[in-house]
Amino acid sequence: MSFRDDGNGLYMLVLLPGLMAPFLISLFMIYRSNNADLKKDFINRLINIRLIHPNILPVFFLLMPLVVLLSTLISIPLGEPLSQFQFAEGFSFSAGAVPVLLILLLAASFEELGWRGYAFDSLQSRHTYFTASLIFSVLWSLWHFPLIFVNNSYQYEIFNENFWYGMNFFVSIVPMGMIISWICIKNGKSIIAAMVFHFIINMSQELLDITQNTKCIETVVLIFVAVLLIAYDREMFFSRKHLAERTE
Repeated sequence: MSFRDDGNGLYMLVLLPGLMAPFLISLFMIYRSNNADLKKDFINRLINIRLIHPNILPVFFLLMPLVVLLSTLISIPLGEPLSQFQFAEGFSFSAGAVPVLLILLLAASFEELGWRGYAFDSLQSRHTYFTASLIFSVLWSLWHFPLIFVNNSYQYEIFNENFWYGMNFFVSIVPMGMIISWICIKNGKSIIAAMVFHFIINMSQELLDITQNTKCIETVVLIFVAVLLIAYDREMFFSRKHLAERTE
């Protein structure tokens, strides 16, 4: 998630509760469930780093930077500037006295504590991983929609710059959500894995000075990557085995 600001960072006081909402709601649902196993599972997936598989780490750390680089390479013959390969002079938003890296980390952490800590797990308890991932990704995209009405937010700015740039932002979140779901599942549903990968996504979007046209190309690349992962792990995505295990 990205934001712009006029320099005082005051609107972050309004957005911070929104960032925390997924975690707070999920925490409330978990502790009101009176399900001891659910609580233990949440804690285990939050603190157990052994859930993260070493063979997934190259994909974990390199996937999103490579997606950004490939998208930028594709954009050059299409007329986008070579200067995109330069590091961005600053972040795409300001948070006043609050360090931007901290905001990026908090956004990734609070969202995934809610999304992967409870919401996605709740969906996949009733659906195949593919269906749960798709439903979740669409809902995650729509969750950002109110930001188009928040003056100076990233979503507000790009919608005012070009309607299609704004639409691209919401479309891009769907394959992104599918990819995060795959990363999370392949790492034992580790919430830590989801948080770190989400943070890598945020940083990958901020590192280079890429244009909005390149971000549209990036959406196509993300869709392609998501399709490849689904095809590669078709059995996992479409299996109903985990549903049968829950009913036993």
